[in-house]
Amino acid sequence: MNDLPVKIILFANISSTLFMTGVIWFVQIVHYPLFASVSAGRFTDYERLHSERTSRVVIGPMIVELVTASILVWNAPDGIPAWQLGAGLTLVAAIWLSTFLLQVPAHSRLAKGFDDAVHRRLVLTNWFRTVAWSLRSLLSLAIVWNLIASA
Repeated sequence: MNDLPVKIILFANISSTLFMTGVIWFVQIVHYPLFASVSAGRFTDYERLHSERTSRVVIGPMIVELVTASILVWNAPDGIPAWQLGAGLTLVAAIWLSTFLLQVPAHSRLAKGFDDAVHRRLVLTNWFRTVAWSLRSLLSLAIVWNLIASA
């Protein structure tokens, strides 16, 4: 794998995956559970600010991850099994579907006021993204390991 653009794409892909894995674990273990601790009178402002600020942090890396995972599937670097790249892209697609079909609607409901059932559903369904990003990180590390081992 001597092609510099492919190396840059692979680096961007792995970096964005590892970054998002850290973010999602923080959100899952710390941030989402704390929603229940915000007073009812302040919750709608808190939810709005949470959504705005979180979007600023995650949109760029999520787009980088999606685009680079797609490019890598179609331009598989030497030494990386195609199944790993395909599995990685499948996980990215699943994360995006979960985000827009489960988490975004839950946040839209919470933007109208705290609802314990919606909050519980948000925390529960977010485990899917947490596991999926963790699996992507493991795949990314396996790719790096394969490249180092074959060098």
